[in-house]
Amino acid sequence: MAKRRRKLSPELEKKISLAKKQIELITAIIHDIYEDDIQEEYKSAFLPVMSAYLSLEQMYKEVGFNDDTSSLHELYLTNLDKFKNEYEL
Repeated sequence: MAKRRRKLSPELEKKISLAKKQIELITAIIHDIYEDDIQEEYKSAFLPVMSAYLSLEQMYKEVGFNDDTSSLHELYLTNLDKFKNEYEL
């Protein structure tokens, strides 16, 4: 049986690319924090954002655009906003 082709979305691909850049920037900022205990606090607070992004990227690569990938992108944005509101970068 032939494998189904995944549905692509150029718009979501751009959003995932932007998310990757945001993740890299925030991760670099966190790694630049001098005090270890504060750095660890930021890392653990950033974990839900990172997890949502990694899940989104993996799911998009595997299945393409669907309701689940859209929901994961919304979860990523929600977690990112929550992180930015609670922690000063």
